[in-house]
Amino acid sequence: MPTVTMTVNGMQRSGTVESRTLLVEFLREHLGLTGTHVGCDTSQCGACVVHVSGTSVKSCTCLAVQADGADVTTIEGLANGTDLHPMQEAFREHHGLQCGFCTPGMVLSAVDLANRNSNPSEHEVREWLEGNLCRCTGYHNIVKAVQAGAQAMGGGS
Repeated sequence: MPTVTMTVNGMQRSGTVESRTLLVEFLREHLGLTGTHVGCDTSQCGACVVHVSGTSVKSCTCLAVQADGADVTTIEGLANGTDLHPMQEAFREHHGLQCGFCTPGMVLSAVDLANRNSNPSEHEVREWLEGNLCRCTGYHNIVKAVQAGAQAMGGGS
């Protein structure tokens, strides 16, 4: 079985995995980072989004061996100690979450968008988040949160 080594939330982590182990499984089951959620097992919901080398990726569609050597950020690594990341703070402030199940993937997708566009329109936010499903809301507050978070980030994480 292959051994994978990656930097996860700023710390180098290694583990022996089967070649078919998904990145989401490695993060949750091998590293105990359960903030990355498994919602659908079909790459439809986006609850499993993490950053791999700075880009949002659905970790249920990426093998752990594909992330070997990569820099991976999960929701647990986004905040700076007890200080929330600006996007997390915007989701809290603008009530961009309800049950919270989709929130980690939404936030990480939104951070990727904000890193590319510090002033996204409502249409751009909605289009970017098409791969992230929330079953609780109509997305209105999520869009407001993403726009506020992007402004607060000022074009960078």
